[in-house]
Amino acid sequence: MASTSSTVSLPVVFTTQTAYPLPTQKFMIPATWKRYQLSQLVNKALSLPQIVPFDFLVKGEILRTTLGEWCAEHGVGEEETLEIEYIESVMPPEKVSDFPHEDWVSSVSCKLHGQFFTASYDGHIRSFDYTKNATSSTHAHSAPITSICLVPTPSADPTSNTHTIASASHDLTAQLTQITLKSPETPSPPIATPLATLHLHTAPVASIACDGAGTHLVTASWDGLVGLWDTSIPETDEVPQHEPSERERKKRRRVDEERKKAPRKAPVSVLKSHIGRVSRALFALDENTKAYSCGFDSTVRVWDTETGVCVHAVTASEKPFLDLAFPQDRDTILASSTDRTMTLYDLRIPTPVMPANAPLSFMHPATPSCLAASSTSQQVVSGAYDGVARLWDLRSTKDAVASFRAWEGAGKILSVDWERGMVGVGGEGGFGVWKVGEGTR
Repeated sequence: MASTSSTVSLPVVFTTQTAYPLPTQKFMIPATWKRYQLSQLVNKALSLPQIVPFDFLVKGEILRTTLGEWCAEHGVGEEETLEIEYIESVMPPEKVSDFPHEDWVSSVSCKLHGQFFTASYDGHIRSFDYTKNATSSTHAHSAPITSICLVPTPSADPTSNTHTIASASHDLTAQLTQITLKSPETPSPPIATPLATLHLHTAPVASIACDGAGTHLVTASWDGLVGLWDTSIPETDEVPQHEPSERERKKRRRVDEERKKAPRKAPVSVLKSHIGRVSRALFALDENTKAYSCGFDSTVRVWDTETGVCVHAVTASEKPFLDLAFPQDRDTILASSTDRTMTLYDLRIPTPVMPANAPLSFMHPATPSCLAASSTSQQVVSGAYDGVARLWDLRSTKDAVASFRAWEGAGKILSVDWERGMVGVGGEGGFGVWKVGEGTR
């Protein structure tokens, strides 16, 4: 068994997926060395002009102790050659700013450069620029909003202040809203125009997501259905209105006074296979012919959107799922669950039955309610009901790389988004932004 004596050295081979590879060779490393000494060694061996700090993964676990202590804890002998992968260290998350809200923030988007969008339980969609100036506020729904997404318009003028936001709500509808933001160059007040309301679901709509081209949307609802929509705007109602009761007439009259009427849009198709609440649905990263959903029936489902058929399903045992995210590896998908885990599933394996095929799970102290994955690294941010956001490297299941508390005191995190090195966090405490990672995603 390896000891921590300075006279003991351990055989080590280094590997990496970074842009700083070492030639394949065996090093004899003192058992007393920790991350700092290993990082110095790699930098010296590479003769880098500027120091690059590294972390080290040993058998899928970030090294937090000396090598000797790690070997003793895991029963690794002194003669066994350790394969250690080094990764670039992540700087501690840095708070950028807070954006107070009067009600819970249920969904956030950092996708538009220069702007943040938020959705609240008060039915409003709001936007802020990077200097914390409010650039719009739209009363989009008569009940809490659960989810928003930016609908990309590739052919639009990149300098335009007009954007389309899709939203989902407890009022059983989703909506497309065109918002013209206020800016220093445009002193006129912001303008919001409802383009269409999406009608299918008979229970709260839990999420809405857009494909990369901005041509299609997918909704998930507590009624067990997944709706597929195009983003074209109908000239007239495609879904007839039901005959309202007197109470509904009064409520509708009040809502109509606040919001312009928009045509009622019907789905392109309805995806049926879940047998419980559907909590999240989204498209594949680069296409709209494949969609994914998860729900309280403990399944993650893959859909062929052209045929409307569920072509693949991952079934877990008593794991009601809350959210999905795609990591860099497109054959896998991340799913968060009420059993306090975030699990990485191989989509090529319907249901793992052998220990060798067991999915990787990342344990949380509280339920991880929301996920945001990096598109350029094997990292993901999770937000949890304990009010803590955690940064994970998917190669290390034991501990988060870093974590930060969203607000002082208690407060659930309900939504996270990650773009251009900034993580937006929404929940009971409002909306905040942290700098996480470097560079542009």
